[in-house]
Amino acid sequence: MYEQLKTKMQKTLDHLQADFASVRAGKANAAVLDRISVEYYGTATPINQIASISSPDPRTLIIQPWDTKALREIEKAIQISDLGINPQNDGKIIRLVFPQLTEERRKELAKQVRKYGEEGKVAVRNIRRDAMEELKAQKKTSEITEDDYKNSEKDIQKITDDFIAKIDKATVAKEKELTEL
Repeated sequence: MYEQLKTKMQKTLDHLQADFASVRAGKANAAVLDRISVEYYGTATPINQIASISSPDPRTLIIQPWDTKALREIEKAIQISDLGINPQNDGKIIRLVFPQLTEERRKELAKQVRKYGEEGKVAVRNIRRDAMEELKAQKKTSEITEDDYKNSEKDIQKITDDFIAKIDKATVAKEKELTEL
């Protein structure tokens, strides 16, 4: 039961790390495009599946679709996303130039990071709640003793506290990364 609990919480932490990677932190990072899907032949497709993405310098991303017909759709998807960058389409590639972060934008990004951190903690607490309900059901049907129930409850809380601490640490690290740019 504990391994399953840890696995679920680790998946939450991994998802949080992916969310943090998608937060733009001053330099061009292809991960910012991971959340953007393009309507490609009637199917929502991630950009990285229909184009190559490269970074010739720290402030620029170049998106080169394998099918040039997708250029217009990629450009449209980036424009309607919350990326806040206007794509430059030259007919063969799309260039994204990331501006220097302003203090106001840093604060917005830090707020977004804190929101992701809170969502991660809520997800971990929901996993804990489910595990506790499972334990109560086992106690009710006499599958476990009162002592086992109390010990398991403490163990589950300890695992939860450990993961919440990891989330807090990751959130603080990402916020620090944003302020140091």
